[in-house]
Amino acid sequence: MLAAGLTAGIVASILFNLGIALQAIEARRAPREEALRASLIWGLLHRRLWVTGLGIEWLGVPLEILAFAWAPFVVVQPLLACGLLVLLAVARRLLGEAPTIEAWVGVALIIAGIVLIAWGAPGVQDTHRGAGAVIGVVAGLVLLSFIPFALRGRRLDTALTAVLGSACGFAATNVAMKLMADDLGNDHWPQAAAWLAVAAMAGFRATVTGMTALQRARATMVIPISTAVQTFLPVALEPLFLRESLRDADLEGLPLLVGLVVMLAGIVVLARTKAVSSIAAGLPGDDPGGGDARDATGRSGAGAVPSPP
Repeated sequence: MLAAGLTAGIVASILFNLGIALQAIEARRAPREEALRASLIWGLLHRRLWVTGLGIEWLGVPLEILAFAWAPFVVVQPLLACGLLVLLAVARRLLGEAPTIEAWVGVALIIAGIVLIAWGAPGVQDTHRGAGAVIGVVAGLVLLSFIPFALRGRRLDTALTAVLGSACGFAATNVAMKLMADDLGNDHWPQAAAWLAVAAMAGFRATVTGMTALQRARATMVIPISTAVQTFLPVALEPLFLRESLRDADLEGLPLLVGLVVMLAGIVVLARTKAVSSIAAGLPGDDPGGGDARDATGRSGAGAVPSPP
């Protein structure tokens, strides 16, 4: 079941990243005044390419649930970041850019990290801690994801705030999906339905802030920060809401720990390459704003001309 879980996690990641690449293209064209508003998503729902990307992402949701049901959380969670390799391939096809040495280094590190994670994975399934601990972790992540909305229109309403809020929201979504998968496996239908509702709410808010971040800043900032936070924050919080013994892992979990570090390094290296950044931002070149003049915070500056919707 571990091998099936790993496979499901990797395929889900590929679908998620392919979908977000298509969505990012349209997010760049959306009106800037809709940032951090539900109307941003409403407008994007009328754009065929964005809806196609959303549909591709939804195809990955059942696979993510299966991955969480069949493999330990600490193994599946980092695998959800390996789909960045797809962005590299898409960038080469659409932009005609050959992978750089930096990109190949990132690919090699991610593959090495996945191998180490699979080797060092605990051999038993994880179990939930008390209801208070589980709810507390998810609620904390959800509250963090609301910070950009509380700061909207203020001095701290920046691209960095949006990307961090989005990452926390998607981290909450991943944790809720894991809890839902476990409850489904144990035939706890009401609890599973509750976690599904939490995941949907957190995912919607994270999508709004994520699209806003792609409007405001270069993807070289958005991708590394968002991917690293939403992938590894739940892993760091795992001991607070799950019981999973590393005694059952090879070498007391050392390969697992090293694999996580190596994979994180690979994600950051790969995400900062020009090819991945350009396709994720939906741009044909280096200009991240589609012609926008921007200040250091990522907002449009005086006299800036927004991209047409």
